[in-house]
Amino acid sequence: MSYLVLARKYRPQTFEEVVHQDHVTRTLANAVQAGRVAHAVLLSGPRGTGKTTVARILAKAMNCQKGPTPVPCNACRSCTEITRGHAADVYEIDGASNNSVDQVRELRENARYMPAYSPYKIYIIDEVHMLSPAAFNALLKTLEEPPPHVLFIFATTEPNKIPATVLSRCQRHDFRRIDTRSIVTHMETIISKENVEMDPECLWVIAREATGGMRDALSLLDQVMTCAEEKITLEQVLNLLGVMDRKVIFDLSRAVLEKDAPGILERVHEAYSRGYDMKRLFFDLLEHFRNLMVAKTSKNPRTLVDLPAGEVEQIVETAGEISPAYLNQIIDILLKEESAVRFSSLPRIALEMALVKTLEVIPALPIEALIEKLEALRGEITAGAPKNAPAQAPLPPSRAELEPEMPPGPGRNGTLPPADAASIADAQASYPEPETRPAPSPGDPWDRVVQILSEKTPSLAASLSKCKRIRETEAEIEVEVHGNGYDFQALNRKKNKTALAKACQTVYGRTMTVYFVRPEKDNPHHDQKPETQNDIKNKAIQHPLVAEAIRIFGGTVVDVKLL
Repeated sequence: MSYLVLARKYRPQTFEEVVHQDHVTRTLANAVQAGRVAHAVLLSGPRGTGKTTVARILAKAMNCQKGPTPVPCNACRSCTEITRGHAADVYEIDGASNNSVDQVRELRENARYMPAYSPYKIYIIDEVHMLSPAAFNALLKTLEEPPPHVLFIFATTEPNKIPATVLSRCQRHDFRRIDTRSIVTHMETIISKENVEMDPECLWVIAREATGGMRDALSLLDQVMTCAEEKITLEQVLNLLGVMDRKVIFDLSRAVLEKDAPGILERVHEAYSRGYDMKRLFFDLLEHFRNLMVAKTSKNPRTLVDLPAGEVEQIVETAGEISPAYLNQIIDILLKEESAVRFSSLPRIALEMALVKTLEVIPALPIEALIEKLEALRGEITAGAPKNAPAQAPLPPSRAELEPEMPPGPGRNGTLPPADAASIADAQASYPEPETRPAPSPGDPWDRVVQILSEKTPSLAASLSKCKRIRETEAEIEVEVHGNGYDFQALNRKKNKTALAKACQTVYGRTMTVYFVRPEKDNPHHDQKPETQNDIKNKAIQHPLVAEAIRIFGGTVVDVKLL
């Protein structure tokens, strides 16, 4: 007698034995129990998930001598013949080789006759989507109103190729991919019956390679069981199936997270030298980062990560050291490079370039950290210059508004900005040094105005300290501005002129009009035109504070408004 492969030897014979398809088997068992089985049933789903097996069990349930019954006896003539595949009243037809309209006409003619000895004549058409359009059309009438003794059971892996007119006449049941854990449990039962010793990790490798199909898993298990006479080891299984060791995935992901470029290239070279598929390596790595994200965000990752308990624990431990935002950035890059790796004729180079791109990612800060950093930045702006600003950074044009509480001084950190140093030096050369000027009298009203402003608006008082009062009448004060262009423009702003008018009203007891003029003395810059609003806006955009805010938020400057 020829050898019987495991997929046939351990094929389920009752609804209860079918693995991980409870939503289908329970529905069909209840329909048989209640006598509400549809005259046409469509079973669709991935390969190796139990469609043909369930079709045979349903045929046995309907034709069993004790039935119809949801639990066939598997002992009567009808059950044993269906199990062996040569029952007289159950026709198993291959849709790929019986897809012509003439063969469907023959089926219609035979369907009119009563079954030989069973209650029902059952037609099981596998891969029914392979029938031609003419064959489907020839089957429509019989499918909609078959004789009472006829039952159609269709199985397909591509239900989208079946005409809607056929789908509407069938009761459809969709099969799911079988999870890895269920496949491993089923294979453990089989190897215990076969008296085979095998490392538990071997079964997980086989189950992952099956990609949700029980038949594929049992075929691989059959192949592995012949590779060694004694206990089967993980190394033997990896070499036999050409599967990559999971340690390679963990090492490669660790190199990516640690931004270890040499380590990444070494791991890829090692995998390439062993003959691993580079495209498969990429998708396994992408799935690994997905598992890290699940372990980081889920409260119970063991139910969502289909891996052995030891690997799940290792993934949870690794994910605890990484922020979800950084994982999201890496996954986003790998997804964008997926098509480049999938369709590349040089997958190794495409894989290396995709992984190198992940090294360019700057880990994103959590929103709480961003808020704290912005609060600290605002405090630095209020108190003075930011700690990490360069000493020679240019000042913004709206300095009086941006830093209203900044104490008077020539610049940030006690140094003059390079952009203003020359102009201020020229301006200082055009009038006497502070120590040569006459000291203001304590009772001078103008000095009291400046003193009041220094308490309420220090920036305005700082600008006025660079000015010289040249004329004063009962209603007017003319002031010569010796500072740079920024000071002249700041003093003429409406906000500052209003504050100055209030201070004059307080000191003089009457309304005073203050005029600001530029000095008439010759200097290298006195003929230069004042800066335009566009110049001021450009300098504001280039200020380090603005650049830092753009970098933190990843935004752009939309508009600059001058007050």
